[in-house]
Amino acid sequence: MTNAPTPQDFASPISAVIDELWERRAELSPADSDARKAVVEAVDLIDAGTARAAFVDRASDEVVVDERAKRAILLSFKVLDMVESNAGDFRYHDKMPLKSDLNGARVVPGAIVRWGSYLAPGSIVMPGFINIGGYLDTGSMLDTWATIGSCAQIGKNVHLSGGVGIGGVLEPANAVPVVVEDDCFIGSRSMVVEGARVRQGAKLGSGTNLTKSMRVFDAETGEELPRGEAPAWSVCVSSTRVKKFPGGEFTTPCLLVLRRLEPGETHDKLQINDMLRDNGFTG
Repeated sequence: MTNAPTPQDFASPISAVIDELWERRAELSPADSDARKAVVEAVDLIDAGTARAAFVDRASDEVVVDERAKRAILLSFKVLDMVESNAGDFRYHDKMPLKSDLNGARVVPGAIVRWGSYLAPGSIVMPGFINIGGYLDTGSMLDTWATIGSCAQIGKNVHLSGGVGIGGVLEPANAVPVVVEDDCFIGSRSMVVEGARVRQGAKLGSGTNLTKSMRVFDAETGEELPRGEAPAWSVCVSSTRVKKFPGGEFTTPCLLVLRRLEPGETHDKLQINDMLRDNGFTG
């Protein structure tokens, strides 16, 4: 996993006390009330969206990680006690409470959203799961049984279809989380993991897998594109390519870019399915 660059003008909104606590994390425990107070204050900032684990720096077009935010999340597991809680008839036993400030988001019964994740006003969470550090921006929908892993960042007007898995990452603290940018569509049962990036407007067909190291090819030209990224304003699917090994020829997974879209071009789910069927893929 590569380290994310940090622009010189980036300053974390989280107190530098977190860095001091990180250096002596091995000795921390729930008995350290001052440490617990500092960590809770830091995670509260992430919960409110004032701080976030990662973001796209528009000047450099790079994903920037706030290491202090991720350190605060990791430290919370050291300084918080296991407690019992409930939501109606459901009972829980965990160090992380459920999120209490839903910030105008629609959260359907059966959804699990942990404290330390952020929901923007106008976002929608069906019965799925959002882990600590996750970020769901306005107009975006987490559909049924989909998950947003720890520190994964989801932009505006994104549809994560049923059963989608957006992978999380906590350690090491500077590891790059998954980023799904604005206006994306992630088809049912797709997996985006290991710090992969789905750029603005990209549409992934059902069952598409994308990892940070996965090779990406353009179906029209055969050109190899940057690894681990779904290009902006494209329609992509999982595919395979033949590779020779000492033991023979085998197919290895890749991401195939089927079609380029005009920037800002929108499609409903039926149109995306029609595109995939036209290219021999089911929707």
